[in-house]
Amino acid sequence: MKLGANSVLFGGFDMETAFRQLAMAGYDGIELSAIDGMSEHLALGRWQELASEIKRLSREYSLALLAMEQPSQDPARMETAFQAAAEIGVPIINCGPGGKTGDEESLRQSIDSLGRLSDMAAKYGITLCVKAHVGASIYNTPTTLKVMEAISSPAFGIDMDPSHIHRAGENPVEAIAAVVPRVKHVHIRDCKGLQQGPGRPEDQANGRGDIDLVGYVRVLHENGYAGPLDLEIIGAKEYSLVQCAVIAAESRGHMQACLQACGAR
Repeated sequence: MKLGANSVLFGGFDMETAFRQLAMAGYDGIELSAIDGMSEHLALGRWQELASEIKRLSREYSLALLAMEQPSQDPARMETAFQAAAEIGVPIINCGPGGKTGDEESLRQSIDSLGRLSDMAAKYGITLCVKAHVGASIYNTPTTLKVMEAISSPAFGIDMDPSHIHRAGENPVEAIAAVVPRVKHVHIRDCKGLQQGPGRPEDQANGRGDIDLVGYVRVLHENGYAGPLDLEIIGAKEYSLVQCAVIAAESRGHMQACLQACGAR
């Protein structure tokens, strides 16, 4: 597994600061944030002028470009994201599921949309991933399994985030085991309690919450998962650089310990 982090953790700083800090913390790679309002790192409206700089930063800081997070399923915006990813060399785009929990029609619409976007992803040689998300149409293991059954495209995969599964009232270790054959990306963070949101950024740091992340990573390793394990900490845009760097470094140490505990490193 490749240890990475979403640049959204450093959403209050420029892109080079995110690369520099993650490299200093010992990460293998980076997930580029294209999340409006949370960061201005990969601004899709001007991706052409950013492409060469992103490639330079990847080389200079020896960080692989593991993925991009772009939440919207809008076809035009997603095609722009696919074009950017293909040019820059980003293999995976993670998007949101959309819709609302408990609404079968909403779930059907999300599945149809994701199916069409997966076909578009295939044309660009990109893998599209989606994760269960609190409050959305895909929010737990049963709804994730429905998506897996409905979309067979090899350009589609599951992105698993234990914090959302935890807040859906499920055991993330059991949940990852149920869907691991189609998992192509993992967002990882901890979580205290079962509230709607993931909590304060520092409480999302791996090892700070209630989730059995060692068991979670063990299931991935035992099933041969070799993709990205990307830390995703949200809500830190107003944090100081020291605060963000501490969260990144602490989480990277915990991720490494998880891999060592299950024999993956």
